[in-house]
Amino acid sequence: MSTNDLLYRIFTSRHRWLTALATLALCAALALATGYLLAEFGPIIAGAGLAALFLGLWMLRDVEVAYWAVIGVVCLLPFASFPFEIGFTPTLLDAALGALFLVWALQIATGAQREFVGTPLGLPIAVFALLAVGSFVFGLAHAPLTSYVLRHFAEILLSVALFFLVVNTVRDGGRLRRIVRALLLCAFAAAALGVVLYVIADRISDEFVIRALSALGRLGYPTGPGVLRYIRDDPQLPMRATSTSVDPNVLGSLLNLTLGIGVPQLFAQRPLIRRRYLVPMLGTMALCLGLTISRGSLVGVGVALAVVATLRYRKLWLLLLLALALLLVLPQTQDLVAHFVAGLRGEDLATQMRFGEYKDALILIGRYPWLGVGFAGSPDIDTYIGVANVYLLIAEEMGLVGLTGFLVVMGVFFTRFWRTRALAAADAELEPLWWGLHAGIVGALVGGVFDHYFFNLDFHHSVTLFWLVVGLATAATEMVRGKGRDESAS
Repeated sequence: MSTNDLLYRIFTSRHRWLTALATLALCAALALATGYLLAEFGPIIAGAGLAALFLGLWMLRDVEVAYWAVIGVVCLLPFASFPFEIGFTPTLLDAALGALFLVWALQIATGAQREFVGTPLGLPIAVFALLAVGSFVFGLAHAPLTSYVLRHFAEILLSVALFFLVVNTVRDGGRLRRIVRALLLCAFAAAALGVVLYVIADRISDEFVIRALSALGRLGYPTGPGVLRYIRDDPQLPMRATSTSVDPNVLGSLLNLTLGIGVPQLFAQRPLIRRRYLVPMLGTMALCLGLTISRGSLVGVGVALAVVATLRYRKLWLLLLLALALLLVLPQTQDLVAHFVAGLRGEDLATQMRFGEYKDALILIGRYPWLGVGFAGSPDIDTYIGVANVYLLIAEEMGLVGLTGFLVVMGVFFTRFWRTRALAAADAELEPLWWGLHAGIVGALVGGVFDHYFFNLDFHHSVTLFWLVVGLATAATEMVRGKGRDESAS
């Protein structure tokens, strides 16, 4: 008899004394746990702990709830950690991803899933992950292994492995739509919060916003006046929106990717979210992206939507041109335009620092071109790991071999996209979602020329988001191709 069957019999027993005794025992256990949490951590942490407990039990029953938890943490509490240590301080994202993989493992163990889906993208991704492990081990020859590096490298591998979980558990259009809808809603919530906090700090009271964001300090977030971010960290220059993402460029990378997913829904016959809600949601996300003043993310989403407008939804060009015109003429956007132009000319300090990072990265890659220097540190005192370019960062850590592995993954990904576009056009319901997921990856890759968040040990949530969307896009491609085969067979 299974544990679930035993519990069911106890709580539905005809012997009322047995049901009452079991209920009292459960209530006593919950009361003791609640009392301990209240005494040790206070009411806020205790309430969050109990909520997490019930959410965890719910996740074990439904894999989609586990997806929602991962997405919610990635968008709204990306840097949150538990207020205790178990040898290290676990993060909420660690727990959510662990629960998601546990549910998948239980499905395999119980026979609920009997077939493993690899897809043509699976082998290149597996090779890329093995190359990462090889570079990691190779790098330990000149840099000591620390618990920090080991843990964060393991998180990166877990995020890459998320691709396989997605393509094996997202096998129907309904689940795909619900997961992407949750992603858009959470990204909108992060954007709305970012806009509200920006307006309050800029027009009403920055002290209130500092106190509000500092309240997250119990979850491992930074505290104090530094939670407000400005261009070049100078309070005399324009402020930048951060929401709960700490860094404005991190928030920008989230909105870059999710705007690419959401905008094609404007042309769907049955959009994921009704248009009367979708339009203000996308407007809020675009506004918040502008307030981050994240130039790389703005370029990324612009290129992604230009690709979609050119290849599929030509009317989107009208929207893009209108947005560009407003950006150039509105008085409120002139600081952003000036900052962007300064970047193009290489005149501002941030751009000059990036150029310096690029030069240093090329020196490091030139010395260790094949397997890189690993993830723990550089062997030379005059070089370092870290550059605001995801491709150079991969080359630093994994060498040109690792970078080639990543480019092969993306090459296979977009080759399948190109070969599937005609089949996608025949599926009016799935097509806008399919285009949006691929546009999100285009935006992330273009933004990666200027930022490093989608393959960085310090930004686990961004790496998770990237491979989640790669998995969802591949799952959508498999659905489109599957329908095409079925129609050909009939």
